[in-house]
Amino acid sequence: MARRTKSFVQSSLLLLLQGGESHGYALMEGLKQLGLADDSLNPSVVYRGLREMEEWDWVTSRWDTQESGPSRRVYRITPQGEAHLENWAGELGEMRNTLDRFLEAHSKGSGQRGRS
Repeated sequence: MARRTKSFVQSSLLLLLQGGESHGYALMEGLKQLGLADDSLNPSVVYRGLREMEEWDWVTSRWDTQESGPSRRVYRITPQGEAHLENWAGELGEMRNTLDRFLEAHSKGSGQRGRS
């Protein structure tokens, strides 16, 4: 289960990066908007995931020294990251269909138990 959750967070980061390059704090805020993070999410989890995705060539990063304040690492999705995101979206679609069938069967089964 932890692997699937990790995959979901990483794929959600890629989804956020489809909108343009971003830094870690903004990505954490984006995860909150998607309902995948709250104040208990440790930023190290996000940054560790970004580093892994960089090793896998799903994202690239650079240091942004243009804005005032400290330099920040800014991330961008790569074509390999886009491909992974498309594959993940396909898997989620299949999972949604499976869940819909399960819930429909459960609903029908619940109704039949009351008739016994």
